[in-house]
Amino acid sequence: MIELRFQIADLAETSFAVSPLQETAFSLWVWTMPGRQAFHLPWRQAVAERYRDLDSEVLDALVSPRRWIPDFLSPRPVTPLTEFDAELAIVAATPRARVVDGLRSAYADDPLPVVLVGDPDAVLARIVDGLRQYWRACLEPWWPRMRAVLEADIVHRSRQLALGGARALFADFDWRVRWDDAGVLYINRLPNEHYVIDIDGRGLPLVPSLFCRGAVTYISADEPPLITYPARGRATVWEAAPPSSGDRALVELLGPPRARLLALLAHPASTTDLAHRLDVSPSAVSQHLRVLRAAGLLSRARSGRSVLYLRSPLGDQLVRDSQP
Repeated sequence: MIELRFQIADLAETSFAVSPLQETAFSLWVWTMPGRQAFHLPWRQAVAERYRDLDSEVLDALVSPRRWIPDFLSPRPVTPLTEFDAELAIVAATPRARVVDGLRSAYADDPLPVVLVGDPDAVLARIVDGLRQYWRACLEPWWPRMRAVLEADIVHRSRQLALGGARALFADFDWRVRWDDAGVLYINRLPNEHYVIDIDGRGLPLVPSLFCRGAVTYISADEPPLITYPARGRATVWEAAPPSSGDRALVELLGPPRARLLALLAHPASTTDLAHRLDVSPSAVSQHLRVLRAAGLLSRARSGRSVLYLRSPLGDQLVRDSQP
């Protein structure tokens, strides 16, 4: 169990961030344990040939037998929207002692694989090079729609925090997380250990992920506060088939394309994500979104570089009333 203790000022320093390097590292679970989250299998199949051409020996070794990944591979985001190369540069500058400690902590009592044994500088250089090539081949082409799902989650969570405070934010955050109104956040991880960590003015980044199944934080309690949690809508990230247009009355009123869009937008999404899922051009989606928003059926919010659309209360009511 991990206890994160807040003072009043610490809540003001709680923020959200997106980390492409973290997603790169956590996506390695899909290769070592493909059945862990079956909804990622379409992506795995799509990039499998590319993965075989990479340094899979070192990439596979970054996931220990107990499914842990070294802490230094997911540096704490310093901005809300970090860039992969900037994060990888932080990893490349990791001190030798931290590299060794991070690998040993991830593997615990299990022996390190040969590829992770030897001069720490050489090991780190191979890890960094392997991650860079893996990102370029398997993640970067998909990143715009991955980021759209992550940013949509942040928009949703930010509204919860603004409207209901910490209690509302953490109420449906994840089953591993529990908020105490005394200012303590409990994370049900490391069941045989108990750590108490004071936020102490350092801030708490909340980082959504497409690849983690439950809320996690660093293996070591000596690392600065951070929580990674499962993003809403992550199971839809690789969907490509158009969804059902919804009820016949809604289709007759709006037409099939706009009915599909309204059905999809129960959760925030970007134009790029919607275009991919509907297999149409972004310009076509934009035209329909403009009409639906002008009719008061959609609202929108900006998250970083993306504009995310969501059904308005009127749009929710229209979809609800059209159900049989």
